[in-house]
Amino acid sequence: MNTNDQAVRRDERTVDLVYRTTTADIAQALRARDAHTAAGRRKRWAFPLAGTFGIGLGVLVMVTDGTVAGAPAGMMTAGVVLWVITLFGPRLQARAFRGLLEKSGETRAVIDGSGALVTAAACEMRIAWAAQPRYVETADAFVMLSDDKQAVSMTVLPKRGIQAPADSDALRAILDRNLRRL
Repeated sequence: MNTNDQAVRRDERTVDLVYRTTTADIAQALRARDAHTAAGRRKRWAFPLAGTFGIGLGVLVMVTDGTVAGAPAGMMTAGVVLWVITLFGPRLQARAFRGLLEKSGETRAVIDGSGALVTAAACEMRIAWAAQPRYVETADAFVMLSDDKQAVSMTVLPKRGIQAPADSDALRAILDRNLRRL
């Protein structure tokens, strides 16, 4: 073994996480993703704006017409739906994953200089840094994101899964070395 190989092995740190992914983890990751993608940022202002417009237009038609017809009620309903999607969208999306999360059971993630190895009940996935080159740190998780415009692919690493207190800083250091923090 040459000196360069020894230096790489000494610098390379592995961080292990063991956790069960929850719908709250997914919802928090979706909110973080939305805050850091153009599509997510547009959704945060466009949906409420369209919802307010629909509600306002429906009320205006009812006030000027004096009747509650199908069109104004439909506009108001659509406006309310857009507001609900804005306020509760990530939570509702995360609930759609509930059955899958229950089946996956306990997850183990091993993070090192080459990427992340994530193992659950029915699958094992190796994620190279190039596949998800960005990350966001939230209060409760590290979220790795793909580089496409909508960050379709993401990996949630809940902080509660970190095995040793010092490993939180070690994981952050590995991610900072290999990914772009948002």
